[in-house]
Amino acid sequence: MKKTTMITTMTLSLAASPAFAHLNPAEHGSFAAGFSHPLSGPDHILAMVAVGLWAAMLGGRALFAVPGVFVGVMLLGFIAGFSGMHLPFVESMILTSVVVLGLLVALALPVPAMAGAIIAGFFAFFHGHAHGAEIGAAAFASYAAGFTLSTALLHGAGILIGISLGRLGARDKALVAMRVAGGATALAGLALAISG
Repeated sequence: MKKTTMITTMTLSLAASPAFAHLNPAEHGSFAAGFSHPLSGPDHILAMVAVGLWAAMLGGRALFAVPGVFVGVMLLGFIAGFSGMHLPFVESMILTSVVVLGLLVALALPVPAMAGAIIAGFFAFFHGHAHGAEIGAAAFASYAAGFTLSTALLHGAGILIGISLGRLGARDKALVAMRVAGGATALAGLALAISG
C-alpha cells in the first residue's frame, strides 16, 4: 500500500504545474513561447499526461495512435484558431477534457485503438484552437513546433509513468495506482472548472 501511495504521489507531482504566465515571443522567441504554452496551465498538463497514461493502459497500437492523433488534430485546431475560426466553448471543452480523460484512466476503459484516437482527437481540436487563438506576436511555424514538442513530451511522460508502473510490481497494484491518478486528474479538472 505504501508503494502505491508513493507512486501515486510521484505521478501527481509530475503533473503539477509551476505558476508562470505565457512567455512573450518578442523576449523569448516564438519556439520558447510555444513550448511553454502547454506547460503554463494545469488543465493542459493534466490532459496531456492523461492521454499518455490512457494510451499506456490501452497498449498495443493505441500506445502510438492515441497521442499521435491528439498531436495531429491539435495542429488542425491550431490552424483553425490562428485563422480566426470561431469555436464556442473552447475553455469549457478543455476543462471537460481533463475530467473525461481522467475518468477514462480511472475506469481503465478498454476501447479499440481507433476509438481511443477519436476520443483524444476530439478534445485535441479544442486544445489546438486555444494555442492558435493565443499565438499573439509569435511566428506561426516555430510557435507550432514549440507547443507540438511540449505536448509530445507530456504525452511521453504519461506513457512512461504508465509503463514504469507496470514494470514496478504486480499488474493489479500498477493498475490501481494508474486508476487513482486518473481519478485525481478528473477531480482536479472539476476543481479547475469550479474555480474558473
